[in-house]
Amino acid sequence: MKTEKVTTIQFLFTTKIQSKMRKVIIMFALAMGIATANAQENVTVGADNGSEPTNEARAEASSLDYASQGGGRQSQHPTLTKEVYPQKEADGDLYHGLTKKLTFDRMVPPHGLEVTYDKTVHILFPSEVRYVDLGSPDLIAGKANGAENVIRVKATVRNFPNETNMSVITEDGSFYTFNVKYAAEPLLLNVEMCDFIHDGEAVNRPNNAQEIYLKELGSESPMLVRLIMKSIHKQNKREVKHIGCKRFGIQYLLKGIYTHNGLLYFHTEIKNQSNVPFDVDYITWKIVDKKVAKRTAVQEQIILPLRAQNYATLVPGKKSERTVFTMAKFTIPDDKCLVVELNEKNGGRHQSFVIENEDLVRANTINELQVR
Repeated sequence: MKTEKVTTIQFLFTTKIQSKMRKVIIMFALAMGIATANAQENVTVGADNGSEPTNEARAEASSLDYASQGGGRQSQHPTLTKEVYPQKEADGDLYHGLTKKLTFDRMVPPHGLEVTYDKTVHILFPSEVRYVDLGSPDLIAGKANGAENVIRVKATVRNFPNETNMSVITEDGSFYTFNVKYAAEPLLLNVEMCDFIHDGEAVNRPNNAQEIYLKELGSESPMLVRLIMKSIHKQNKREVKHIGCKRFGIQYLLKGIYTHNGLLYFHTEIKNQSNVPFDVDYITWKIVDKKVAKRTAVQEQIILPLRAQNYATLVPGKKSERTVFTMAKFTIPDDKCLVVELNEKNGGRHQSFVIENEDLVRANTINELQVR
């Protein structure tokens, strides 16, 4: 009986030990499975990135291991991260972030230009030059003295090896770009840039067409301003019939007032009914008081035109000339008026007329679809 009891006790003790060992083995297997799954997940993320783990990632992993082993005060949960810029910047062909490739239909085709050290190249533009940028100190450029629409370009060193560029913006909003290289004897020393409005082709509109906006015109395109002035001058309608003056055989008329997108357009005409030519010295636009008391200072506000279409400087005998002026929007107080003065150079046949505020507020609106 004693032998049977001892055998039974040994059997129960062995069974308990085996049960505890099974629990330990199961817990160890679960722990190894979790660790293996985490390792596979990290490897998958690294494969998707196409790059090796960074120093920051290794530091974060080591800190997480240290915390999981009880070395950290607070438990941290590992988070999966993916590098935003996986490629190595080996050259300049890679961009960070999402990019879209520029196509050739977005390119402004440059003109070829040759320069030299011993000769000056002159470029004539359709309107006044506002901006010039040179791509290299090997070039020097500037406006010709007394001419706002002529640029002179020259090389500062002989035989510079690398090609460079030059960009120009004009008052009418046109953008021109040039690829410049050195030549001992340039083929073209004087270049005239063609204006697409006057190049003889009705539907031609090159890639450097006038889409640049200038500060003084606000939100209006310089191209549209020019087309509006050209259209008003071409139609030659007399919308205003009560404003003008006539003296000494010279008649100065206001033919129309128009408005569009915050700008005012004034259509004027000078008629010379005499045989003596009329030389225009200057034209002033100023807002003055209607009534000025004695011993009172006269306050005048000068209004400067932004653009002028066919600005006349000489009117021959028995001829007439018309001009369209563009100005920023303005109004006149009730006690003031707008005085336009035409002064003759070396003469006394000056002309002037008055514009009231009620004439301005009745300005005709311009339909862009009818501009031609």
